[in-house]
Amino acid sequence: MQLFDWIVLIVTLLFIVGYGSWKTKGSKNVEDFILGNNETPWYTVGLSVMATQASAITFLSTPGQAYHDGMGFVQFYFGLPIAMIVICLTFIPLYHKNKVFTAYEFLEKRFDVKTRSLAAILFLVQRGLGTGLTIYAPAIILSTLLGWNLTFMNIIIGVLVIIYTFSGGTKAVNVTQKQQMFVIMSGMFITFFLILHYLPQDMTFSSAMHIAGANDKMNIVDFSFDPEERYTFWSGITGGFFLMLAYFGTDQSQVGRYLSGKSVKESQMGLIMNGLLKVPMQFFILLTGVMVFVFFQFNPVPLNFNPNNKIVIEKSVFKEQYHALEIKLNKLSEDKKVINLLYIEQLNQDYDNPILRKELVTLSNKEKDLRDRAKELISKADSNSETNDKDYVFFHFILHYLPKGLIGLLLAVIISAAMSSTASGLNALASTTAIDIYKRNLKEEKSEKHYLNATKFFTLFWGIVAILFACVGTLFENLIQLVNIIGSIFYGTVLGIFLVGFYLRRVQAKPMFYSAIISQFTIFVIYYFMIYIYPSGEEKLGYLWLNFIGAILTILLSLFMQISFFKRNNNELSEL
Repeated sequence: MQLFDWIVLIVTLLFIVGYGSWKTKGSKNVEDFILGNNETPWYTVGLSVMATQASAITFLSTPGQAYHDGMGFVQFYFGLPIAMIVICLTFIPLYHKNKVFTAYEFLEKRFDVKTRSLAAILFLVQRGLGTGLTIYAPAIILSTLLGWNLTFMNIIIGVLVIIYTFSGGTKAVNVTQKQQMFVIMSGMFITFFLILHYLPQDMTFSSAMHIAGANDKMNIVDFSFDPEERYTFWSGITGGFFLMLAYFGTDQSQVGRYLSGKSVKESQMGLIMNGLLKVPMQFFILLTGVMVFVFFQFNPVPLNFNPNNKIVIEKSVFKEQYHALEIKLNKLSEDKKVINLLYIEQLNQDYDNPILRKELVTLSNKEKDLRDRAKELISKADSNSETNDKDYVFFHFILHYLPKGLIGLLLAVIISAAMSSTASGLNALASTTAIDIYKRNLKEEKSEKHYLNATKFFTLFWGIVAILFACVGTLFENLIQLVNIIGSIFYGTVLGIFLVGFYLRRVQAKPMFYSAIISQFTIFVIYYFMIYIYPSGEEKLGYLWLNFIGAILTILLSLFMQISFFKRNNNELSEL
């Protein structure tokens, strides 16, 4: 980090916070604070929806995911465009028609206050955890790679977000997310083209794709029906669809973005914009990770990208064994570079040499073996060390290979992304707590000013909770997977409640409430016995299927219980 990097970073962040606070100060009432007075145009709705989902985790974890596992993760988003259509046709018109502040307010009008409160509490639990992670993810990477104190980083990111979210509510979130998306996408495009520029001079983009393909990084679509596979076309189009339907249709952090739209049409256009651009954006971010992989076929690469693990090893008795592996990796890297250059030369002559392709695969397998042996040594040196380094890959490239100024810009990208998703999360948590829990259960009527102050208080409260959770969080195998796993555990049940509310008009409140409780408990059991207790990669069920199972189970149980409830009532009436 040079002086110019610090200037770029600080000026970018202060501008976003200052502009957001100045532009949106002075909310007069709850409607202004939560719904932004319904003045948001469609393009701001679209950008805000995208920025809410595109957290720092997206830009830290996704390239690392592609570096290790290739492009297959993009299948996770295949259900998103279909989900956008369903939400535009059903969810948005009903929310606007009922003039709700939050999605869960609709459930009381359709069912009862118990069902509304249950859905709101499930949301508060999973979004409270998720919002803490959106702070923790960039903080732990930045603190590790830059030597900054982790708690200090958590507090800085959290406080920056609280300032403008507390000041302007939904308007502040929407306004700042336009700047944040500009910073984010500018930084990613510049980085992508710099990677291409850094590749060997006679290497074309097509050659880079061939090298990635030879190493199984370009397997985009997997039509396997194996439920143990995390990402397949079928899990993306079903489990992914239900996850996206739940996230964009029932999660207040997203619903709040398009409820602030000027009209039903403006909200729908904003979501359609997200449906059209989100999959290409994720594809591009994954492709950037693949290009980082290609780049490291010609440049030195560490045995483990997490620098903390190097420190652990240096202080242990396994130091010499680790150094021996590093020497082998350096030799292997030189061999890979030679073979790759030969491969490029033959590709330029329109000949895809199968022998060289096979040699590339062999060398990659040897490298993987060295990395696995290094992880074993790290675990022996300190059993608490996180050996998985996916989340550190992209940042290692940023710090070691980007020119002055761009490091500051990419840091601004990561912190901006953290701020955008955290702000939406805090705004949604505060809105739900104030409207669905506090106001709904308050016996006496209060003034608009009282509820406005209560919503601001809950913004501050959840901001502190998110910072505290970030300070005690632990690194998972891959942060973007952790966020989606947390969502998948809760979203299916909540989505099932809404789908019954929208489409199955005969199901009444009591069967719905108990069905949701049974369904959520069942999902906890399935997650524990089929996913949690197994090592990573050996799970008996891909976590995306939890969304599908939770939603379908909730719907079927509600129908079954409604029929049983109807029969019992009829029997009681006939006895009378």
